[in-house]
Amino acid sequence: MVENSNRLMLVRAGFERVHVELHWYDGPRKGIADVQGSPHYFEAIHDYWHPDDPYDDEYLVWPVDEASLSLEREQSAVVTDWHEHVAEGTARTGPPVDVVHGGVDRRYDELQAALGPRRKAPGDARLLVAEWKPCGQDQYDVEAPAYMVRWRQER
Repeated sequence: MVENSNRLMLVRAGFERVHVELHWYDGPRKGIADVQGSPHYFEAIHDYWHPDDPYDDEYLVWPVDEASLSLEREQSAVVTDWHEHVAEGTARTGPPVDVVHGGVDRRYDELQAALGPRRKAPGDARLLVAEWKPCGQDQYDVEAPAYMVRWRQER
């Protein structure tokens, strides 16, 4: 992963790596990020972001095992590759064709089926508040999304 001065400043300020983005809607809604240096799934309490909602930054977080993290990274690489083909004009696109909607890439769909149950928050998931900051990477970087996170305890 390419380190840049913005990323290093964020690390010094307590921000941590986001490994995988699973859902974005006006901000990160679901994915995998480090919590105190250890990879965790995160899932927003709300499906959408609204600036007037004081609880939009609350997330459930729970540990992710190495096998799941590896599969999540593999699926993320499929998405990144698909977006590169779209940018090059070599991917079949247009409504409703998008790799994340299924039926476009067999391996993506296999991983989706295998990972679905692992992405459900367990009863002992922690509630944390997230602060997101861009870190200057490409939007579809296979190593990590273009933002970092700093967590704090619930309100």
